[in-house]
Amino acid sequence: MASHKSAKKRIRGNEKKRLVNKMAESKVKSSVKKILSLTEKEEAEKLYKEAVAILDRYASKGTIHKNNAARKKSTLTKHVNSLSAAK
Repeated sequence: MASHKSAKKRIRGNEKKRLVNKMAESKVKSSVKKILSLTEKEEAEKLYKEAVAILDRYASKGTIHKNNAARKKSTLTKHVNSLSAAK
């Protein structure tokens, strides 16, 4: 256990950051999974815009790596483009 005052403060701050990063990663994963499970193009396109916004937000903050965000967006784009429009 930490004994210095600054080390104790560091532990508290790191725990807060860990929870924020965990929430962000969970949000990204759930939005990606939601889109990949869809079969209707209109609904997928609507959720795609939201997912891209989430990915860009966390990539710009450095929560996830920018290449990781780009890879996920590419996968989602391919999936949405492969869907046929519901008639």
